[in-house]
Amino acid sequence: MKIAILGTRGIPNRYGGFEQFAELLSVFLKQKGHKVIIYNSSNHPYKESSFEGVEIVHCKDPEKTLGSFGQFIYDFLCVKDSRKRNADIILQLGYTSSSIWSFMFPKSSIIITNMDGLEWKRSKYNKLVQSYLKFAERLAVKKSDFLISDSIGIQNYITKKFQRSSKYIAYGSEVIDAQNLKLLEQFELEKEAFNLIIARIEPENNIETIIQGVLMSNTKTPLVIVGDYKRNSFGRRLYEKYGKESVIRFLGSVYDKEILNNLRYFSNMYFHGHSVGGTNPSLLEAMGCYSLIIAHNNEFNKAILEGDAYYFLNPEELKVLIETVSKPDEKIKVQNNAKKIEKSFNSDEINKQYEIFFYECIKLMKK
Repeated sequence: MKIAILGTRGIPNRYGGFEQFAELLSVFLKQKGHKVIIYNSSNHPYKESSFEGVEIVHCKDPEKTLGSFGQFIYDFLCVKDSRKRNADIILQLGYTSSSIWSFMFPKSSIIITNMDGLEWKRSKYNKLVQSYLKFAERLAVKKSDFLISDSIGIQNYITKKFQRSSKYIAYGSEVIDAQNLKLLEQFELEKEAFNLIIARIEPENNIETIIQGVLMSNTKTPLVIVGDYKRNSFGRRLYEKYGKESVIRFLGSVYDKEILNNLRYFSNMYFHGHSVGGTNPSLLEAMGCYSLIIAHNNEFNKAILEGDAYYFLNPEELKVLIETVSKPDEKIKVQNNAKKIEKSFNSDEINKQYEIFFYECIKLMKK
């Protein structure tokens, strides 16, 4: 097959979940003998024309000068370029700024859209933007040949809202065995003597709620926050408000996968505050690193973690957990989550499901 992937900032991953997924899937498909094209933002630091055999098309992205509106132009240029690639399948990851260009997709390609989370629920968006996102969501459902849901919750939502079927395929990760405590020396961190957040600094990820819970508690264990707090006004406000607190440490962006895995593995608690969306890749990565997870209480997180995590909705609930829970006492939960990665969320198995689904889509379209 010839497969084009758009909707991300590009590979190798320097941003988030979709990018990590796109990197793993594209390399897997290339290794299976398929021709794979992926679109990279011009802002991406990687400027080569290929990555591990995956062809990279660099498209202009004016986000730095135009803000979020620049993403519409970037997606327009990606879709426009896809018209000349003659791909069997175009995999669209998300729809926020790309579905309005769906009329431009080449008729000869099969359009498959991963519907991501419920974008219009994100609290960072005002009412006008949320209305647009609902429109973009409807457009993506209508204009795609096939849909993918990364969680059962999203799949049920699409069925109920649009009376449209979608294929459930979660994200994948891996279990990390070999660890290197020395990698944490640069941050002056010790084994199980720090709590951790790795996330985009956005309101719907409940970063401030977690910080407030930490400050309300009697803990002296530092909360380490990994994420680009300089990227938006919300992140800058959090840093200005809480950056001088002795138990709050903003590390900024860290992209080295080995360092991130060791942070997860050696943390005492891993806070997963994501409240919007389906199966989040960073959650699966934490599970595979034997993290003790304290997650926001919602259907998406609970569908994955089940009884093998602690849950919170507000700072008061977090305060209690921080003062009463510690990783050495929770080996069963930690091990159960790692087993889930091995059995249900293994990257190779997830990638195989995508490949099989692509073949099924081609077969169905030929009927």
